[in-house]
Amino acid sequence: MNPFDATADPDRHAIWQMLMAKDSEAFVRQDWSMVADDFETESFEGVRCGNSTNPDNWRIVFPRLEDYRDAWLSAARDFATKRFEGMTPFEAVMSRCRLEQIDIAGRIALAHKKFLDRQTLYRLRNRAGDWKIVGFLGYLPL
Repeated sequence: MNPFDATADPDRHAIWQMLMAKDSEAFVRQDWSMVADDFETESFEGVRCGNSTNPDNWRIVFPRLEDYRDAWLSAARDFATKRFEGMTPFEAVMSRCRLEQIDIAGRIALAHKKFLDRQTLYRLRNRAGDWKIVGFLGYLPL
């Protein structure tokens, strides 16, 4: 599933695994502990763009990682109540999102994760060989 070769493009491969495979599995299991170490706690922030391209409409809704964790867990619990014909919950999540573009400049990365009708831009930093999410711009229109 991962479009990035682990040998030829290890950084993009690792970021894809984190943001697609691991995040989706953790979300379906409602298990924050699976992804907790993927974040940089001290500098994390989440911006919700409200499906608008106008930055005047964007808001910092997750000033702390704990705020994002709580919203993520709430969304995961809600998702767990849904049923999908002909596919597992994991397959349903994976079929609704894609990550094909990851820009890397030195130790900084920007991952463009697309959902059905929106996208999230994840900002990452490489810390001692591990990529960590430092923030995101979410609910951007496609």
